[in-house]
Amino acid sequence: MTAEKLQLTLHASGLKNVAGAFKGTSDPFAIVTILGSGPSEKPRVLGKTEVIKNSLSPKWTTSFLFDYEFGKETHINVSIVDEVRKKNDKPMGSAVFEIGDILGSRGSIKAQKLKRGGTLYARLQKPPQRNAGALALVLSGHKLKNVEGLFKKSDPFYEIRRTYNGPNAGSWHVVYRSKQVKDNLSPSWEPATVDVNTLCDGDLNRKIQVAIYDHESDGKHQSMGQFETTVNALLKAAEQKTTFTPKKGSKDMGTIQVNQCKITGADISQPAPSAAADPSILPMPVPVPLPIEQMGNMSLGAGQKPSFVDYVTGNCDLGLCVAIDFTGSNGDPRKPGTLHHISRDGMSMNGYEKAITAVGSILSKYDTDQKFPVWGFGAKYDGVVRHCFQVGRSKEVHGVNGILEAYRGVFKTALTMSGPTVFTEVIELAAAQAISRQQLKPLSYTILLLLTDGAVSDVEATKRTLQSIADAPLSIVIVGIGNADFSAMQFLDDFETRHSFNRDIVQFVEFRHHEHDKMSLTRATLDEIPEQLVQFFHARGIMPRPDTNFSTSKIVVEDVNQHEEEIDLSMDYNPDGEIVLNGNQSAGYIDTHSYQPTQMPTPIPPPVVASAAAVPIQQPFTFQVQCPPGVSPGMQLQVQHPKTGQMLLVAVPQGIQPGGLFNVSA
Repeated sequence: MTAEKLQLTLHASGLKNVAGAFKGTSDPFAIVTILGSGPSEKPRVLGKTEVIKNSLSPKWTTSFLFDYEFGKETHINVSIVDEVRKKNDKPMGSAVFEIGDILGSRGSIKAQKLKRGGTLYARLQKPPQRNAGALALVLSGHKLKNVEGLFKKSDPFYEIRRTYNGPNAGSWHVVYRSKQVKDNLSPSWEPATVDVNTLCDGDLNRKIQVAIYDHESDGKHQSMGQFETTVNALLKAAEQKTTFTPKKGSKDMGTIQVNQCKITGADISQPAPSAAADPSILPMPVPVPLPIEQMGNMSLGAGQKPSFVDYVTGNCDLGLCVAIDFTGSNGDPRKPGTLHHISRDGMSMNGYEKAITAVGSILSKYDTDQKFPVWGFGAKYDGVVRHCFQVGRSKEVHGVNGILEAYRGVFKTALTMSGPTVFTEVIELAAAQAISRQQLKPLSYTILLLLTDGAVSDVEATKRTLQSIADAPLSIVIVGIGNADFSAMQFLDDFETRHSFNRDIVQFVEFRHHEHDKMSLTRATLDEIPEQLVQFFHARGIMPRPDTNFSTSKIVVEDVNQHEEEIDLSMDYNPDGEIVLNGNQSAGYIDTHSYQPTQMPTPIPPPVVASAAAVPIQQPFTFQVQCPPGVSPGMQLQVQHPKTGQMLLVAVPQGIQPGGLFNVSA
């Protein structure tokens, strides 16, 4: 699976002041560390933000780039620190975020309350693929209005801000902050260098804001006015020697001169955005709302194909549905070692539970309502074999725990584990629901997680079904549970539908190859989904779009007290002033390889022992098969079960020649 670049930005609010009595307000900065996924993988410091002086609600301009692979749980630790002289920095709080959790949240923004006080916000976005270069800028002010009082002069500095697509599209986010110039109303600020992608996603006509402030030692800086412009307008102002007039309300607050403005280091091998300046904002721009129709390309360059991350950060909702095999070949669930046996103490999981937990925990992050349908197949109710029936008391369950509870509860119902193994009905239902969801919201995609212990009974019928639903916004992940011979299922991986868009929508994985490594299973099962999703939407011209109905006021702030303790990474500085980890690295990882038991709210009842009659179990039946002429060991035979009539695919054992007999238990 190809990794994609992500860009992380941070801000905090309401932090606890740890500066101490009579020492003013804390000067916070943040350190970002990627945690290891196991004890053998060391944490890695991504870097630190700039220090924001005298602020308990810092908005850091530093961003962090890193690689992310869908299906691999990636945790980052953000530590907020008060800068103190002689490197005796004081901790102000920390939080751990999982990257998939942030991406799957509305607006790709996640917030956590900190144990020490305050809230930390983490935002992810896809950085533009084109290198748009760096903006070299030199600004100066002329006769700025003093806001300091009668006997003092202001200490002006300026911020450059941008907007983001989607949530709070009209709100401004700081990307550059100059140093103050003391006691000067006609300041000449030092040269600034700002990454153009960070500033405007490479779009030189995108609105940006320049805000001037009077610096205050307590961090409560006073506004000295602001104006809106674009990079192109700044370039033209430098060339034509025009000025901008910052305003505070309706009042003019002086003028700003662009002494120098140029772009360096841009990648000219790819087409750049149009360089035509917008005359409506020269020399004195007025606020203009960004039209929704200009927000739909999610900063993609000309001719660029959207990526999976573009879609999940661009308002695409992934839905999950689960189908579980309850055929008799799974064995008696009352007996330890059988595939559906459920541990009474809840401290160990069977293969079905592990697959649900591993795959469901990844996919559920991208489903906004956390409601999942769960179906069963291959069991009898009232003497009738059902190839698709509801598992659980409701049509949809909440969260991965809800899936597990519904699955565990099915053995307290009057089902008879039977057969044959038929996928067609659950596939058709998943496709119908996927189409229905997309009709309500075009950027919707569904994934069917189908868990089975054996080969499908009717290969041709399954192929026809896959062919018929090929145009649905659906991917199918099939996990083979147990030690059966799944070679007959290989056709699913190799089968590409011959339909409008020739889509490969099925991924088959044998659980036993990943039984002891959860991350290995999720990477194997989800490997093809990003490309399948992108292929579906891109072929139909459906592009990522921002969620214009969402604002940051709707962000749900998680309470860290509901989760683990803060992680102490014991950071220090080396002689070069770089942050290093110096011990206690055993705490610098989160185990993403082990299958963690999911605790139930109440003890798990003994499965079906107290009322065995309510759940008749079909015991395996052994019969003999004669090897026909022309068949050699390892080849597949289709045989009919003499008692159930079920068609089975069985492999001819080694050493059996044509005319020879061998036993089959099913």
